[in-house]
Amino acid sequence: MKTHGVDYTHFDLASDKDAAALIESKGIKSAPITIVDDSEVIIGFYPKKLIATLDIKTQLDLSAKTEWLKEKYTAILGASIVASKQFSIEQLETILPWRPQTLLDHMKHIISFPDLAYASHSTGSMSTEDMRASYDNLKHITTPSQIEAYGNTVIANIGAFLDSNDYDSFDRVVPAHYGGEVTVLELLTIILSHSTHHLKQTYMYMNDYLKIKIESPATDKIFEGIITPESLI
Repeated sequence: MKTHGVDYTHFDLASDKDAAALIESKGIKSAPITIVDDSEVIIGFYPKKLIATLDIKTQLDLSAKTEWLKEKYTAILGASIVASKQFSIEQLETILPWRPQTLLDHMKHIISFPDLAYASHSTGSMSTEDMRASYDNLKHITTPSQIEAYGNTVIANIGAFLDSNDYDSFDRVVPAHYGGEVTVLELLTIILSHSTHHLKQTYMYMNDYLKIKIESPATDKIFEGIITPESLI
């Protein structure tokens, strides 16, 4: 493909198997990818860099994206808090059947990853080291009320950030365990899907294992537009 005299190819591994094979042969592990003039590789949806590199004459407006992310994070993390408040301490200490992790750590995981993704605009990364440090920093959270307080803080912080119109921070490219080199907004989008998937697993665990009737669960409308795997486990 060509735009303004620049040859480029945009790859999305989810929809193009031939592209996936080509990208794998080049040792690239993340998608989407745009290759410019068979040399420059832009990994991830990085609008500011794509517009400059391809000389696209347009004005970048991320307001719709930030509003959508704020709405979805408020709903998904809010639903996670509501679910957490239904658990007893004994239930929080149970081990999940699909991984060696307690329900307590699972619920903190749902909230802490969005916290790390948001914080990457200032910390500069969301690495495995960042995730391990977060796990250690949250060991004092052991009760539903503490999960609620932490979750509400994360919701408020993400909401304020997305309302800030801080486009330099939105566009900051950070190395992340999820997604590779991505912008902060793209990382927030990836982690929204991650936390939503874990919330759906939580509902399955409540229904099938704990035999708890879920109070005020997230609706299909809330899940709409958030991409998650078809299989829960």
